[in-house]
Amino acid sequence: MNIIITGASSGVGFEAALELILSGKHKVIALSRSQDKLERLLEIAHGLNPKAEIFALAFDIVHDDYAALQQFISHKFDNQVDILINNAGVLINKPFTKLLEMDFVEMLQSNFIGHVRMIQAMIHLMPKGSHILNIGSMGGFQGSAKFAGLSAYSASKAALHNLTECLAMELVEQEIKVNCLALGSAQTEMLEKAFPGYVSPVMAFEMGKYIADFAVTGHRFFNGKVLPVAVSTP
Repeated sequence: MNIIITGASSGVGFEAALELILSGKHKVIALSRSQDKLERLLEIAHGLNPKAEIFALAFDIVHDDYAALQQFISHKFDNQVDILINNAGVLINKPFTKLLEMDFVEMLQSNFIGHVRMIQAMIHLMPKGSHILNIGSMGGFQGSAKFAGLSAYSASKAALHNLTECLAMELVEQEIKVNCLALGSAQTEMLEKAFPGYVSPVMAFEMGKYIADFAVTGHRFFNGKVLPVAVSTP
């Protein structure tokens, strides 16, 4: 399969990209804003699988030129994307009374609008049976425990969750499945920023493997679902 994953330079996205290349069955385009971290990803990937077909491109889903991205995908994937994993995101941890309007704008741009742009740019390349997988958060999951300082982040993830449900209905005729994994904690830099000092019972590579496996097979069983993936609070 031809797979694109955003936010691939660190955390669960990094680990998911590595998991996807192990079998040798998939081609992967890894996107991130950090070229240096992407180079590290390629080095490790080819160490694990010297024949891995993984390609990296420094790309900002909010600000960069999607025409250039489409040319890159056309060259590497021959104009077909089977799986799109929207994993990129940022987090602001700040009390609500100290949040600026621009903080909310940043969260919505990075955690929602950027994914909208990515989906709109890729959807015409996705054939029947393909899968869009959004990576959400338990912070945006209805009825879940909420935490001080994360209101802007959680609200942006809630928007992504709702988009997932709406898109699944809109893309029924195209037979493109859309799902979202609302992640709980995994031991990443983002977790440390959200909950300083907290140690997660789930390692980043474990969550990355789950994401990779679900991206490849989950749409056989689910469509339009926002699925909680958490064993602890946070």
